[in-house]
Amino acid sequence: MDLIQILEQEEIARLGKNIPDFAPGDTVIVSVNVVEGTRKRAQAYEGVVISRRNRGLNSNFIVRKISSGEGVERTFQLYSPMIASIEVKRRGDVRRAKLYYLRERSGKSARIKEKLPNRRVAAKQAAQ
Repeated sequence: MDLIQILEQEEIARLGKNIPDFAPGDTVIVSVNVVEGTRKRAQAYEGVVISRRNRGLNSNFIVRKISSGEGVERTFQLYSPMIASIEVKRRGDVRRAKLYYLRERSGKSARIKEKLPNRRVAAKQAAQ
């Protein structure tokens, strides 16, 4: 590991953000801090993660949602101070790392199958 990577790791640890594990296909709710004049509030942006780019401190992800019948995509920096929180609402079962093909699809063809938890893992969690 070179010096730049070490500094990035230290900066990520210093930020102390609680980022859940999520992958393309997952439905997430991203709370974004919005400043309107003197007021500051959190705005929820819910959609499907269509890509994730892991580059240390420069990591980002793209969330796609349908708003008023139009597809809207928004790119978020993973460690941005504008992001208040990220919550995984639903796990998606996909076989691709980038889901750009969803841009051409709408309606039922754009649905993503839900990933069900493993039976053994679910049994262990129920036993605890």
